[in-house]
Amino acid sequence: MGVLVCGVLVLTLICQSHSLDGVTNPLHRFKRYQESASSEPNDCTTRTRQPTVLSKSGNFSLDVRMPGVSPTVSDTYLCVAVPVPTTRDAYIVDFEPHASMDTAHHMLLYGCRTPVSTTNYWDCGSVKGTCEDEASIMYAWARNAPPTRLPPDVGFKVGGKSRITYFVLQIHYGDVHAFRDHHRDCSGLTLRMTSKPQPFIAGMYLMMSVTTVIPPGNKVTNADVACTYNSYPIYPFAFRTHTHKLGQVVSGYRIRDGKWTLIGRQTPQLPQAFYPATKGINVKYGDTLAARCVFTGEGRTTKTYIGGTSNDEMCNFYMMYYMESRHAAPFQECMEDGSKELFQNIPPEANVPITVPPEMMMHHMMHSAGAPATPEHQDDMALLQPKREEEEVLDQEHHLDEVTDWPESPLQLGQVSGLALDSDDNLVIFHRGDHQWGVNSFDNSGKYQQQSLGPIQQSTILVVDPVKGSVLKASGRNMFYLPHGITTDKDNNYWVTDVALHQVFKLSSDGRDKPLVVLGEAFEPGSDKEHFCKPTDVAVDPVTGNVYVSDGYCNARILKFSPEGKYLSHWGAGSSDRRRRVQFRIPHSLVFLPERRELCVADRENGRIQCFVAESGEFVKEIKKQEFGGEVFAISYAPVHGGLIYAVNGESAYGRSAPLKGFVINYSTKEILDDFSPENAQEFGMPHDIVVTKDGRVFVGDAATDSVLKFSSDKAEHRSVKKGGIEVQEIEETETIIQTRLKPQHRVEVAVAKVQIPVATQQKTAEPVQEQPQKPQQEDDKEKTLAKQSAQGVSPAVITTLLFIPLVVVISIGVLIRYRKNRMYGDGCEVKLEQTSSGGILGKLRGKAAGGLNLGNFFATHKGYTRQGFDRLSTEGSDQEKDDENDTDSENEEYSAPPPPVGPSSSS
Repeated sequence: MGVLVCGVLVLTLICQSHSLDGVTNPLHRFKRYQESASSEPNDCTTRTRQPTVLSKSGNFSLDVRMPGVSPTVSDTYLCVAVPVPTTRDAYIVDFEPHASMDTAHHMLLYGCRTPVSTTNYWDCGSVKGTCEDEASIMYAWARNAPPTRLPPDVGFKVGGKSRITYFVLQIHYGDVHAFRDHHRDCSGLTLRMTSKPQPFIAGMYLMMSVTTVIPPGNKVTNADVACTYNSYPIYPFAFRTHTHKLGQVVSGYRIRDGKWTLIGRQTPQLPQAFYPATKGINVKYGDTLAARCVFTGEGRTTKTYIGGTSNDEMCNFYMMYYMESRHAAPFQECMEDGSKELFQNIPPEANVPITVPPEMMMHHMMHSAGAPATPEHQDDMALLQPKREEEEVLDQEHHLDEVTDWPESPLQLGQVSGLALDSDDNLVIFHRGDHQWGVNSFDNSGKYQQQSLGPIQQSTILVVDPVKGSVLKASGRNMFYLPHGITTDKDNNYWVTDVALHQVFKLSSDGRDKPLVVLGEAFEPGSDKEHFCKPTDVAVDPVTGNVYVSDGYCNARILKFSPEGKYLSHWGAGSSDRRRRVQFRIPHSLVFLPERRELCVADRENGRIQCFVAESGEFVKEIKKQEFGGEVFAISYAPVHGGLIYAVNGESAYGRSAPLKGFVINYSTKEILDDFSPENAQEFGMPHDIVVTKDGRVFVGDAATDSVLKFSSDKAEHRSVKKGGIEVQEIEETETIIQTRLKPQHRVEVAVAKVQIPVATQQKTAEPVQEQPQKPQQEDDKEKTLAKQSAQGVSPAVITTLLFIPLVVVISIGVLIRYRKNRMYGDGCEVKLEQTSSGGILGKLRGKAAGGLNLGNFFATHKGYTRQGFDRLSTEGSDQEKDDENDTDSENEEYSAPPPPVGPSSSS
């Protein structure tokens, strides 16, 4: 009997030992997880359960996947636990999702010490939940979000001495129709990990509303969350928004000393990825963290509450941050309602919905598997892309028309290659004077062949009044050979490119023609960090001052420099893009999107607009439309209406041309909201650059017609009609017509008004005479009848006097003008000009209506210039075109540049 008792005791101790080993040994736990997972007969399970191997460098990967599940009920939450496969400290440095919105509504990755279950998977939407102890959210995914990569030297700490020994993957399967074919799902994540200690530890801060109720039919309902931060400093680097179908926009802020600073803002109806947070932001003890979710209850017949089903709502703002390792806190949260007093000061942007592209709408997930769209779902679909009031106004009333009477006096320009705006919204024009880009300008290696012409002698940079078109100041003499792109920074310095010099310059706007910064080597093309080859444009980050250069014609790359001109990085589409997109073919124009922290590129020969995260060069989106016709020459940006991109196209050398136009494009939806072109049967010649002012005026520089065209949606600005040979500018909505005060005899002046007064004469008269607008014939006959009736009973002497006085006045004015003109110029005199400073010469650019200054005639008298004035240069057109004036071959400019080969970038 004693032997039997001893045997039972020994067996019990052995079993207990094995049990404890299974709990305390992470390698044993992970091995048991692999065995249990692989024992299930499922193809996708065996395909995803790969052994984890720790390399010599300490890097390894871990798959966390569902073990072949097939939910039978909509809105099912399933969880699976995976042990951390190491006894040492480890760090997650990258998350790679493996899921589709066609199947999974969203998924969350938690870290904890004790999951609810360690065998197979379980329903975690019930009371069971995810973890027995505190669960830390480490990652979230929804709506086909792309992978999330952490910054260098940052990782989520797991295993070892951390309290995270298990990963719990939770997936919400929203619509069971996705499984009507009874397939088994293995969605999940691949975790890229390392055992190398990271100096900064990543964490997650969740702001979530739990009390919000959305009344049915309410157009706008706000959910506000706010908490005071009471820990060590954190540095947000990414954010993610999450709602269900009724969410319009979610915004997160840091409040310090009463000032609201945006952390991130996005619509939850777009892919719910982790987007880059505002650069350089930090949160320290005593700050307030706040978030607002904007919902609509339109289309609902009952109240909507916060909950876990697809018909409920959520208001979540996730913030990924890092902090020093010694203070690391892996997860923090805030679920307190914000006070009305606090949110009275929230920036207006938080209340503006963001439009959702139709192809990205939620119903793609809900019904792509074949589920019928119920009336309720149809209502919800319509809600996902509401038409904002400002967009409706844009569509209906804000069509851009040419302002045909701008500028008031002609500008003497060469080829207009670049446009910019200064801080006062004055127009800055960069033009080529009497230089041109011809077929013989460059050899096959890109070297400029016409240095003997010398630099352009006239001022190439003109600052112009955007209202009148008068020249305010001028600079850039004797500096450039072939100007191309121009932009301004926050200090109104000019950043310009010259394709002949292969250089980029920073110039002061004070008129001093001495560069502050010079990038590249004069006349030396190259593809390394110190050389360019025909650089096309520049964009400047207004916050950091970093400079971006499109090195367009030879190298097809974007380079990034510090404000002082130190090389930082470069990229080219296709070189660092995971999806290996088509390489740039002449990146021709750049624009920086400050509130999005993005850089957009007009990829000319590919006929597309591409946008990138400015800091890293990571691809964000592409806009390519048939209306572009294969060419996009230039782009500009306005932050109004949720973000508008302005673009101009060009003639394609590859047979895909479309009518030359300007386009207004919604950044979010990629929808063309408006297109515009010159009026009166005119056409663009070669629209080379475009800018848009704060008040919505658009300027287009045309390189073929040596001109700048102005477009506006303000009807009062375009009203210009011919009246009896006199052009009358109607700036105000109401017309002011000079009339005699005599009543009723004033109508007799119609007979005298038939006399046409030359424009020049009118301008020199102290009191110009304006005639009444021409009336329709019936109206005119009525006036004559009234005049005749009014004249009856009036003495003939009075009528004769009234007819004679205006005639005498007109004759007197003509004699006076002739006398003054003879005194000023003399008969047949020739106007001569003295060579003065650039400001003196170009200050006379406005000239007069008759006998004004022609800069072309002036510069033609100087060495090296033989043309009379500035010829219209067709240097950027096709080789087959002819110059209408001299019937010689046009000098081909930009189409002559052969497109770079499609393949890896030649840049270093």
